[in-house]
Amino acid sequence: MEKALKFLHLNLIIFEKKFTELLRGGNKLLHFVLQYILKSKGKKIRPMFVFLSAKIAGEINEKTYRTASMIELLHTATLVHDDVVDESLQRRSFFSINAIWKNKIAVLVGDYLLAKGLLLSIENEDFELLKITSNAVKEMSEGELLQIEKARKLDITEEVYFEIIRSKTASLLASACSAGAFSAQSDKTIAEEFRKFGEKIGIAFQIKDDLLDYGHSETGKPSGGDIKEKKMTLPLIYTLQQVPLKLKKEIIYTIKNSNTDKEKVDLVMQYVKDYGGLEYAEQAMKEYKDEALNILFAFPESEARDAMEELVNFTISRKK
Repeated sequence: MEKALKFLHLNLIIFEKKFTELLRGGNKLLHFVLQYILKSKGKKIRPMFVFLSAKIAGEINEKTYRTASMIELLHTATLVHDDVVDESLQRRSFFSINAIWKNKIAVLVGDYLLAKGLLLSIENEDFELLKITSNAVKEMSEGELLQIEKARKLDITEEVYFEIIRSKTASLLASACSAGAFSAQSDKTIAEEFRKFGEKIGIAFQIKDDLLDYGHSETGKPSGGDIKEKKMTLPLIYTLQQVPLKLKKEIIYTIKNSNTDKEKVDLVMQYVKDYGGLEYAEQAMKEYKDEALNILFAFPESEARDAMEELVNFTISRKK
């Protein structure tokens, strides 16, 4: 994603300064945790989607920087809360907040980050942006709860799977693109097109994440982690539709009762590979990417659009 990073170089420097300043203050414990979060942050993919959406729709301005900060605050808060829900001890090869400071502090820090995002929009009267991002929070919560509900019986169909990831993962990227475009020019029609674009990329992004769990150790989570957490991802759902009934029951039994047995988890992963689960998921991912690019290419050709196309391709070719 060199083209996107080069195009947004100055914007990302300014954003980093603004975001760092935003996370200053509070008591000593809060300050220490927030500094740890800043140190362990990733590639700033979502702020990049905000800036490129704004640039394609119009021009980057102060409202765009606030939008990028709101999205990053929201994203970080959900990661902190997700680690508590999933009982994860690592995030991007760093210890998670709950691993170091326990669940109570992690939940409160996540709440604090959400509140900072709400206040940032209210204080600047960015009410439409607040509406866009608040809807993402609602959908992400609904998606997480639906996943928990279905995980109990392991009866997730493809239709339910896509509803879960549309709500849980894609809604945030959809909000990033929609709010980014709206920050540049207050046109709800254009913002809606970017919402659709972001949603499709968000779905492709999550399918890629599902695929990375099958054989890549650079993800910051152990290989087979989704099976160990009883998460029904697209490669596994497809495989369960293809295998003989006896083997299907065996796989489901393993996920329910032997999901911490490495040998048995590895065997399930091998079944997914043997029965075409990875190829099927990869094809679905590419179809969503192509649909997103069709929306993008409806906008005039520009350096910003080229950078966005590169960023889209990065989301499905990344190694972690």
